[in-house]
Amino acid sequence: MPAQRLTEAFKEFIDNEKSSGLVLIACTVIALLIANSHLNPLYLNTIHASILGLSLEHWVNDGLMAVFFLFIGLELERELYNGELSDLKQAMLPIAAAIGGVAVPALIHLYFNFGLPTQAGIGIPMATDIAFAIGVLSMLGNRIPTSLKVFVVAFAIADDLIAIIIIALFYSNSIAIPYLLAALATIAVLALFNKMRIMSLVPYLLGGAILWFLMLKSGIHATVAGVVLAFTIPFSGNTDQHSPSHNLEHMLHLPIAYFILPIFALVNTGVVINPNWSTELLSSNSLGIILGLVLGKPLGILMASMLAIKMKITKLPDDLTLPHLFGAGLLGGIGFTMSIFIGNLAFYGEADTINASKMAILVASLIAGGLGYCWLKVVGKRNT
Repeated sequence: MPAQRLTEAFKEFIDNEKSSGLVLIACTVIALLIANSHLNPLYLNTIHASILGLSLEHWVNDGLMAVFFLFIGLELERELYNGELSDLKQAMLPIAAAIGGVAVPALIHLYFNFGLPTQAGIGIPMATDIAFAIGVLSMLGNRIPTSLKVFVVAFAIADDLIAIIIIALFYSNSIAIPYLLAALATIAVLALFNKMRIMSLVPYLLGGAILWFLMLKSGIHATVAGVVLAFTIPFSGNTDQHSPSHNLEHMLHLPIAYFILPIFALVNTGVVINPNWSTELLSSNSLGIILGLVLGKPLGILMASMLAIKMKITKLPDDLTLPHLFGAGLLGGIGFTMSIFIGNLAFYGEADTINASKMAILVASLIAGGLGYCWLKVVGKRNT
């Protein structure tokens, strides 16, 4: 398989993601410092303050993150039309990697937590934070081939799709049928707009807002509305043309990178570091998260990729090697925002368990990012 070239849309995506990673690091440090200072009561009162019947934390996690998932859906749509996932044989490598990168961490967490209340956290180590992974890749410069960047983004997007399905199926509340039927009717109307080739974004965004409300009331997690909305917005088939989908993705790049994800980090990474924090990291849930992300991700991604190549389902691009894939797998262990998001859903209302899970996610993401950087710096080759 020939080495790949980057489209303008993909280059823009990479540039924004690596900048977003740096902003996220800064926001995480700020949140940790505030949460472990005399400002902690003010911090907690702020994120739990009620606004129109929902807490600020709730608005961020169910509202702003729905916009983030809309962005993820638009990325996925682009990849399916003319990106890494548009050609089936080419797409099978990141798809296989994503499946392995979800299954092995989940099994590791299940091994430590089977039959325990913390078994609900099985989805936490499945996720990958694209922004942080791209941020680490950008630090390596031309030591890594272009195809590796494409591979990491593609398997991370496929990984996010699996996470979205898991959220919809397993982390939703009891279903309110009338609201669900109304949500389905709204989706049908939006799909009709697409069929009629209505190219204005206004009806889709208005319909998306209604869909978000109905999803919230139906019991299905409201962020799913963002992904569904993305696939109803017309796409031209060429991300460098001005289709509604491409225009919206372009408009969302900066707000996602510099507002929504930083706000999410500020609200959700204020982990209180207790005196017994090291003991908490040895709990069954924390071990499942840490080992799932640090060991399960690279092993799952590498083994699934090797199996797909061995079965001739797909093949490596000419400029990639198996050590490159292992390094990408290590970066896949940076769960951060997606893992924290799933942790909030898995242990809703259990503040201590959520806090311990966030600590494990931060530790695992730091280890995975450091190992991934060092590994790829050693095996990476300067491109000339």
